[in-house]
Parts: sequence; structure tokens; C-alpha cells
Amino acid sequence: MPTRPDLPTGPGMLLQWVNTHMAPAFFADDARWNGTLATAGYTLRVFLSIGIALFLAFVFQLQSPLSAATTVLIVANPTVGAMVSKSVWRIVGTLIGAGISVGIMAVFVQSPVLYFAALSVFVGLACMVATFLRFFRAYAAVLTGYTIVIIAAPAFANPDGIFLSAMSRLSVVATGIVVTACVFMVTSPRKPSTVLYKLGQAFRETVLHARTFHKAESERVTPEALENTVIDTLEKQEQKAQATSTAFRGLSQPIYDSRSKLLANMAGLTPAIEFAAADDPDMQNRVRNLRLCLNRLTGLIVSYHPYWLTFSAGVEETRSVHVLVAQTLGHVLELSQAPDWLSNPAPLSTCLHDALKTLEQLARQTTSTTTLAALDNTRDALVQMDLALHDLTSLRPDRTQANIQPYLEWPTALRNGVRGGFIALLAGMLWYVLHWSSGPLLIIYTVAASSLLSTTPSAAKASPMMATGTMLAIPMGFLCHTLALPRIDGYPLLWLSLCVFLLPGVWLQFHPRYSIGAFGYAVFFTMMLSVDNPIVYDDLTLTNNWMSMLAACALLAVVFRVILPADHRLDAARLVTSLTRSLQKLARTPYGRTEPWVAWEGMQLQKISRLMMRLSFIPANIDRQGYTDAAFASLSLGRLIVRLKWNAAHATLDPQAHAALNNAFNAFAHLRHNPAQTASALRQAAIAIRAIPIQEAGASLTPRDRTLSCLEQAANIILSVPGFFHDHGPIQLPEDRPQAAASVSAHPAVSSTFTG
Repeated sequence: MPTRPDLPTGPGMLLQWVNTHMAPAFFADDARWNGTLATAGYTLRVFLSIGIALFLAFVFQLQSPLSAATTVLIVANPTVGAMVSKSVWRIVGTLIGAGISVGIMAVFVQSPVLYFAALSVFVGLACMVATFLRFFRAYAAVLTGYTIVIIAAPAFANPDGIFLSAMSRLSVVATGIVVTACVFMVTSPRKPSTVLYKLGQAFRETVLHARTFHKAESERVTPEALENTVIDTLEKQEQKAQATSTAFRGLSQPIYDSRSKLLANMAGLTPAIEFAAADDPDMQNRVRNLRLCLNRLTGLIVSYHPYWLTFSAGVEETRSVHVLVAQTLGHVLELSQAPDWLSNPAPLSTCLHDALKTLEQLARQTTSTTTLAALDNTRDALVQMDLALHDLTSLRPDRTQANIQPYLEWPTALRNGVRGGFIALLAGMLWYVLHWSSGPLLIIYTVAASSLLSTTPSAAKASPMMATGTMLAIPMGFLCHTLALPRIDGYPLLWLSLCVFLLPGVWLQFHPRYSIGAFGYAVFFTMMLSVDNPIVYDDLTLTNNWMSMLAACALLAVVFRVILPADHRLDAARLVTSLTRSLQKLARTPYGRTEPWVAWEGMQLQKISRLMMRLSFIPANIDRQGYTDAAFASLSLGRLIVRLKWNAAHATLDPQAHAALNNAFNAFAHLRHNPAQTASALRQAAIAIRAIPIQEAGASLTPRDRTLSCLEQAANIILSVPGFFHDHGPIQLPEDRPQAAASVSAHPAVSSTFTG
């Protein structure tokens, strides 16, 4: 029998050929198939939790049984630790909201207008706190906000029943939370070690990222060759396409793609650490160290920006430094391939320490400020790498290390608070003036949606998606009430019908593009269903409820997008100003009271993360990549200030050198108004220190030369991005100004145009 010439004959090869040529791409792609299986598993757990919680709510004859299903949809999470954290804070928020609801109803029972005013104040405070809090702690504030309304709504007609309403709400929420926790903890694999493995991989990827640049520095011949050398290295590692050349002090797209990929990975690991700590006592003991490890790794990634890399471009005497570091990092990568390297980090630490000793010897043998700059920068990178390795592998919490405080973005929090308070007051007054019978549902939705939106990166951007998901739930609710519920004669059919209608919302919650809308669809679909025990159908009431939800969706979009819209350009400008002020504060701080570097850098990294997000929301032309690189350069500038302070406090410097350094630190007061003046003062300080005779400078020239290196690097960074530090830089100007689209790396000679 004849055979096709391209058809393999062996059984194994035949199966491979079938999978490659005949199976759909969906099944051939392992990543897509595994993602689909994970989503399907999560969906089945959610539906099982809904079935059990709803059944128990009917058995216990709770006032609103579908609230148990709503609770399941809110607290469910694929990660068990995240679900536990979410559930605990939901209970906390429900208790606080129940107490406040009973209190304000008791105080303002005879004054509806004052009641709505007090309600709006508490809702605004809840939205503001939800913006501040991180991870699922924000749900305590979210639940505080809309639990007040959910508990008070049934008691509007009978205020004496507020306490019973609060107890019913607590009961149904507790039922949903306990059921969800039991189902997910029994059916979900709990592997806290997975987080450690991912952190270990992040460490190796960071080392590889650093090695790429040091290897490129060691191999290039001319200053312009860095870009091509790095691109070639990245292409070999990731098979990326050749990119076009960019302007001076810019990096090509493959380099930015590689860095963005690493930063996105680090951002995803931050909540993973918190959730693993909520589920595992051993991880809870190590969570402080792991946070510091992740912060150090992120700082290492962003330290390789174009302004740092081009400072010592193409200098022959620095090549030996980069050769040494590239070889060291290559050896670290080889050692980290061992299966037990996380439990035995000593060989990696020894390799890094040996390289640090060699760098210190090289520093004593040179007086070139350029070489010292390369030595100090690479030494800082290796020190941070070693500290990150220690934090990653240490089994005991180190209480002596600095604690990284969360950054509180007050303008955004205040805006969300005003939005929440205003929409609550507006919905309450609409009900009070129009005497709408579905007014309580209008208030419940607007308060719940605004509270949930306060936890998103951009509430204004997410509000239309939330409103769209809710509006899609209205026709689906109509179909459920007309086609499914009238034909149900038992609980199994009710459960099956709910699962069918909730399937799109639960499934699409993992799609980044539709997650907010899908979440709104699933949660508020259950809120609109009239499923009681027994079920009573009232078409007029249902239609009235749907009309109130449509009005609430329109009100949500109007308040968040029209009345109180977000100004992402202004938010980004405020973050840029905050970064500059942090540098000024760091320069003004006395030597003995300087904040630990990891704490200062951790705070600035949070600002930069928010800055990058705000820049992505700005539709107009703006130098996004330039501002991102300049923000990273501000971290290097802070590191240089710390080095200068250390030299001034610990190194043997001439009194004249100390005076010159004080003048340099004082010059940072002009950074926001005249960056060129600050840079000029730094260079003048370097000239003054260099002019000090050798016999007066001390026996060793290394502290003096290192000080000169830091001063020159700091001046170089400031002059590279004057538009970033200046109070009237491009992003600080109105969008219609001609200079608003200028490059952040504009030449210092044109920085004066920003003041106009």
C-alpha cells in the first residue's frame, strides 16, 4: 500500500505528526491548554461553592439567600492564600459596616437628608481607605462601604428592624465565606514552595539581565556599539527580531521588552508572596525577607538604564571591570542550576564575595574617576545581589533590616473618596426626591460599584467596563426569570440554571481585557435575581429593579468619567515631582539620620510603578519611555547621594572637601527650579576637591577619587534629563503647550524654555 512521503512511519513520530498537523492549535499549545484547564477547575470550584452556600442559605432560611452566592463570587480566588486573606478581611469589613449602619440609622432615623449625608461621608472614607490599602486588605474598606447600605436598605421602611437586618447580613456572608474556604482548601493544591521556586527563577533572570549588559560592555569597541552588542545577546537568548537604532541615551526595543517582561514578573510576585504567607506559617515567618528580596531584585533590574550605561561608554580601562563581573555572574548562573541551590546558597555567596574583593583591589590601584564609577556601580549591583540571595534563602526573619512602608497616593485616594461620597449622596437624594420604589437598589449598586472601583488602578477607566458588565446582566436576568426560573421545581435545577447564566462572568474574570466587566456581570447578576423561599414572581417589580440598575450604571459612568474624571497627566506629573522631592529630602538629611537605602528605594519603586501605569493611560504624545528611564535614573542619583554621604561621614576627607560636599548637597534645593544650576554646583564641588593638594587630601586617594566619581555621575544624570527634574518640565505643562511633547532628555541649554 503506498504511503505519503511526508508521513512518519514510527508510532512515536506518527503521534507527534498528528499533534502537529492535525490537532487544533488550541490543543497543541501547552500553555493555552493548561490555562484553560486551570480556568475550568476554578469555575467548577466556584459553582460547587455556590451550590452548597445557596443550599445552606435556604436551609437556614436566611433573609437574602442569593447574597451567599454573591459572597462566593467576591471572595473566590484560584490561590488559596488569596482567598483566605480575602475572606478574613471581608468579615472584618462586614462587621465594621454593620456597626456603622446600625449607628447612623439610630442617630438619623427621623432625618433622611442627614442620614444620606452621613452615609455619603462614611462611603467616601471607605473608598479613600480602599485606595490606600494593598491587596485584599482593601476589601475590608470596600465591604465597610457597601455593607452599610445593604444592611440599611431592608430597614428603610422599618427602622426598628435594622439589628435583625445586620444579623441576617452577617449570617449570609459568613455562610458564603465558610463554604468557599472549605471547598477551595479541599479541592485546590496548596504549594507555597511554588512561590519560592518562582522567586528563585526571578533571581536567576535578574542575574542574566545584569550579565547581558556587562558582557556587552566587555565586548564592545566603540561607545556606539553597546546597543548592537546587547541586542545580539538578547536575540541569542530569546530569538527576538532585530530592532531599529534609537537616539543617543536610548535603548532599542528588544532591551526594553526584556526589562518590561522582568518588571511585570516582579509585580506579579508581590501579591503571590502575601497570599502564600496567609496560607503557610513558614512563609509567614519569611515574608519580611522575601519582600526585601523582591525589592532588591527590582532595584537591580531598573539600575541598568541608558544614563548609567553610557557614562563610561567605550573606555578601554573599564573593560576589565565588566569582564570580571560578566564572568562572575556567569558562574553564579551555573551554580544556580543545581537543584538544591536555594537550600545551599554558600557557593553563590562565596563567588559574589570573591568578586567584591577583586573589585576593591582594583579600586585601590586606579585614580581614574571613570574606572571608579564603573567599579562602584558594579560593586553596588553585586552587593544588592548578595543581599537579595541572603533574603531569599534565609529561614529566619531578620528584624534588623529596614521595613518598606507603602506609598500613600493622597490625590488619587481623595478623588476616589469624593467620588464615592458624591455618588452615594446623589443616589440617596434621587430616591428621596423622586420617591422611587427601587431607590434602595439604586443606592446599593452605586455604593458597591464605587467601592469596588476604588481598588482598581484607574477607577475612571474601569467604571465603563463595570457598568457595561452590569448592563449585560440585565437582559440575562430577564432571560433567567422568563425562561429558567418558572420551569424550576427543585433545588438541583435552580443550581444548574444559575451556573449556566453565571458561566460567562466566572470564566472571563481571568481575561485581562474583560475581567472588570465579567466581575460586575457575575456579582450584580445575582443581586438582580429575585430568588427567595418561596419564589414569588412580580413582573412590575422586576422591571422596576432593572430600570433602576440601568439608571445606576449611567450614574456611575457620569460621575467617574464626566463630573469627576481622572487627569492621568496631572497624576503622573505629581509622581515625578514626588520623586524629585524625595531626592532633595535625601540630600538634606543629616549624615547620621539617612534612611536605609532599601527602604528609600522601595518607596521610590512604588512611585515609579504608579508612574508607568499613569503614563500608559495618557493618550496624547508623550515621551513615555524617556520618563520611565529618567525615573530609573533618579534611583541611581539617590544611590550616588547615599555614597557621597557615606564618604563624608566615614572616609578621610579634607575639611575643604567636606565644605565642597556640603555646598553640593545644598545645591539640590535648586533641583526642581534649575537642574542645570544643581549640576553645575556638583561639578564645581568636584573641581574644588580635585584642586586640593595630595598631601592635604590624606594618605589615600581612593575616598577622594570616589567622591569625584559620584559628583561627576550625579551631574551627568541631572544634565541628561533636565525636563524630568524641572518643575516646568514637559509633563508639568498643559497638554496644549508646544513644549508639552518635548523629550525629557532635552539638552540643558533649552531647559530654560520650560520655565516660560
